[in-house]
Amino acid sequence: MLKTACEVIAAQGFGHTRTLDIARAAGVSQALLFYHFETKDGLFAQAFAYAARRHLDALAGVERSPRPPLDRLRALLRLCSPGGSPEGWRLWIDAWAESMRSKDLEETSRRLDVQGRLVLRGIIEAGVASGDFTCADPDDATWRIFALSDGLAIQLNVHGRVLSRRRATQLVRTAAARELGLTAEDL
Repeated sequence: MLKTACEVIAAQGFGHTRTLDIARAAGVSQALLFYHFETKDGLFAQAFAYAARRHLDALAGVERSPRPPLDRLRALLRLCSPGGSPEGWRLWIDAWAESMRSKDLEETSRRLDVQGRLVLRGIIEAGVASGDFTCADPDDATWRIFALSDGLAIQLNVHGRVLSRRRATQLVRTAAARELGLTAEDL
């Protein structure tokens, strides 16, 4: 049910999704939905937590990878690319907006953002230590790379015709390369 809830919320948004919409999409009654989740806000919080857990698992896979820092960086940039799944990004963007009004969504969103930054900073630090990257301040570079990726994802999903997904992905790769003393072709 949580996967279905995420799909419906991504398509319709938190503000336009009714529990009836989720129940119908999941092929269950609204009563069964409320038996498991008690409130609409509780369902939304658990659905977003489910989506966040899946992303956190993917981040953990990149973090634990025995691959060299450059390979791990490429994998992380693919995972967090603004050119990635529009459905996934619509869910994240809408959750960020709702996080201003929901403590549960804000905590989940913050945990996800913090972990993404920790993984990227760890990759950058490992790359600097191995001599693969040149970066005076991995923490600042991490903030700039993710801020650009998130901002471009918003542009792609809110103003879809302004920028292509390919171009947005290229902009993030170019910026990350400059932050780390690489060329865009390296990424």
